[in-house]
Amino acid sequence: MDTKVKAIVLRVNSPGGSALASDVIWREMVLTKKSKPVIVSMGDVAASGGYYIACAADSIFAQPNTITGSIGVFGIIPNMQNFFKNKLGITFDGVKTGKFADLGTVSRPLTDAERIIIQQEVNKVYSTFTQKVADGRKKSQSYIDSIGQGRVWSGTEALQNGLVDRLGNIDDAIASAAKKAKITDYKLVSYPDQVDPLKSLFENTGDKVKTYFMKQELGDQFIYYEQMKSAINLSGVQARIPYNIQVK
Repeated sequence: MDTKVKAIVLRVNSPGGSALASDVIWREMVLTKKSKPVIVSMGDVAASGGYYIACAADSIFAQPNTITGSIGVFGIIPNMQNFFKNKLGITFDGVKTGKFADLGTVSRPLTDAERIIIQQEVNKVYSTFTQKVADGRKKSQSYIDSIGQGRVWSGTEALQNGLVDRLGNIDDAIASAAKKAKITDYKLVSYPDQVDPLKSLFENTGDKVKTYFMKQELGDQFIYYEQMKSAINLSGVQARIPYNIQVK
């Protein structure tokens, strides 16, 4: 632990992701705040897995229009049997050593017994999630469940129901961290290091061109194309907002 670092402000701007990754980051938050203040500053979105890691902080700052909460989890196992058979001409045969040896395969539909197992795992992760929020926010698990179950809140609403401590921007969070650390003379160090803008421009030009033409082709449907691309890479139970929110 770097003793020169007196306090940490974690900027969270995420709709969530892997429940396992969220739990790993949550653990680091808990270990870190044993030796120094850890303050969370929420950006536009700090929901589901984003809130999972935030709830471990000593104090949470949100903006009035921050999208937060979404305390919930889900799991996806796609059935691609017809895709392989009808589009690629591929069929599958299997030999397994146990009833659930190929649990999670995408080459066939889930059985009823497999659905029960997966739902039990989702329920277990959700219970862990709500308990950690309850511990972090000093509330009962039943109360967190009553405002959880995937519900989304604005920063203002989150303040009212006890999911955040104050409304404010990152400067307010920094001031709070300095106060908790009892320091007045300090300098800020940001991580990760800022990428050189010119280098980033050249590296991303190709991807931006492809994205531009894809947006022109798909129009308003482009966002759903992006979501499908992300869904393909999902693995395990997810702590993330399972839908898109647009504020107009």
